[in-house]
Amino acid sequence: MSPMIITVIAVVVSLVVGLLIGYILRKNVGEKTIGSAEQKAKNLILDAENKSDTIKKEITLEAKEEAHKMRNDVEKEVRERRAEVQRSERRIVQKEETADRKLESIEKKEERITQHEKDIERKKAEIDDYHNKQIAELERISGYTAEEAKTLLLEGIEKDCRHEASVMIKDIETKAKEDADKEAKEIITGAIQRCAADHVAESTLSVVNLPNDDMKGRIIGREGRNIRAIETLTGVDLIIDDTPEAVIVSGFDPVRREVARLALEKLIVDGRIHPAKIEEMVEKAKKEVNQVIKEEGEQATFEAGIHNLHPELVKLLGRLHFRTSYGQNVLKHSIEVSHLAGLMAGELGMDTKLAKRAGLLHDIGKALDHEYEGTHVDIGIQILKKYKESDAVINGVAAHHGDYEPKTTEAVLIAAADALSAARPGARRETLDVYIKRLEKLEEIANTTPGVDRSFAIQAGREIRIIAKPEDVKDDDMALLARDISKRIESELEYPGQIKVNVVRETRAIDYAK
Repeated sequence: MSPMIITVIAVVVSLVVGLLIGYILRKNVGEKTIGSAEQKAKNLILDAENKSDTIKKEITLEAKEEAHKMRNDVEKEVRERRAEVQRSERRIVQKEETADRKLESIEKKEERITQHEKDIERKKAEIDDYHNKQIAELERISGYTAEEAKTLLLEGIEKDCRHEASVMIKDIETKAKEDADKEAKEIITGAIQRCAADHVAESTLSVVNLPNDDMKGRIIGREGRNIRAIETLTGVDLIIDDTPEAVIVSGFDPVRREVARLALEKLIVDGRIHPAKIEEMVEKAKKEVNQVIKEEGEQATFEAGIHNLHPELVKLLGRLHFRTSYGQNVLKHSIEVSHLAGLMAGELGMDTKLAKRAGLLHDIGKALDHEYEGTHVDIGIQILKKYKESDAVINGVAAHHGDYEPKTTEAVLIAAADALSAARPGARRETLDVYIKRLEKLEEIANTTPGVDRSFAIQAGREIRIIAKPEDVKDDDMALLARDISKRIESELEYPGQIKVNVVRETRAIDYAK
């Protein structure tokens, strides 16, 4: 046997022996470990059983205590509810007893009331029987039935009352009239005394002073071209006579006359008098007159104490400065009416501002009555509506001549103030107003004829100067136009003497050299 094999066998034997020894050792150790583990498990089980018994006993004890406590609480709550129910029952019983007592008392009262009603009915029947007996006895004594006696008595009372009422009413009316007349006179007298207005006499002439008589020839111009230009542009008549160093400007329209006067004065100062310069000065004069119109309107509102008027109404008031009615300056008249109406309204405790405003505007239509159809009242109403004046102011203007029904007491005062202002001695002159209306009608006839540009009544209404439209009226048609206007004047206007119809046609050509 070789040594290698022996070595292998020895190794194998050693390995087997080692394995056997290891197995035996492991078995012994494992058995000991298992025995120890089993013992520990048994100990743990015993401890767990002991603890569970202890916990079970504790939980059982706590549950018993909780159940006992809950039972006590429930029993306490039941006792409290039972006591509350008993108290409620006692209260209900008490209320029922109280209700029974009240019901019994009500029944007794009803019995007493029923008995009382029976007594009243019996007494009423006795009284009615006694009353009927008295009436029968009175009828027997007087010889009249009750209805006849009542009728006679009422007739007598009514007759006496009517007589006394009639006497009383008559006394009251007489006293009221006396007091009203006295008070009205005092109010009107006081208003007139407190309102002092100037009266402007109407004039149809203006005098322009000249530096010398040589200026007359320059105003007339070569072949009268300057004077014709002035008269044509302004619509007035220049009277150059033997009056030394003076030229008279004649015209019924004061605005035109003022424009002509200012233009003539400017021409005299400038010294250059020819048609082109005349036209320039007339335009300047018109602007100045418009400025005067504005200032007069503003001054009138200041004097009357009226504010917040529309600017166009202020201008129309200014135009009344150059307007007259029966010789009375309309603007002065309007201011006077405003003051009178305001004073009377103040005395009567009415709206002073409304009365003064309507009084100042009552003749506003006269500023445009030569431009529009209709009375100055209707024109004034349209103007005030256009510029949003109040209904009370419009009614005061509308009713001041009785054309419309006054809706306010202030409107009545406007009419009274207008009559007072017009009735002052020397305030108005009938003839001058008729004359001016005739001249206005003369111009209206000419202006409404086709082909007429504008017209001017001059020579105190003895001549009408008509400016024809050159594009509509030819030279050959001028005679026919003059004849047509003459025929209309004869048929539509009443006038003394004769009226000269002077038709002017002028064509201008203007160019500039540059």
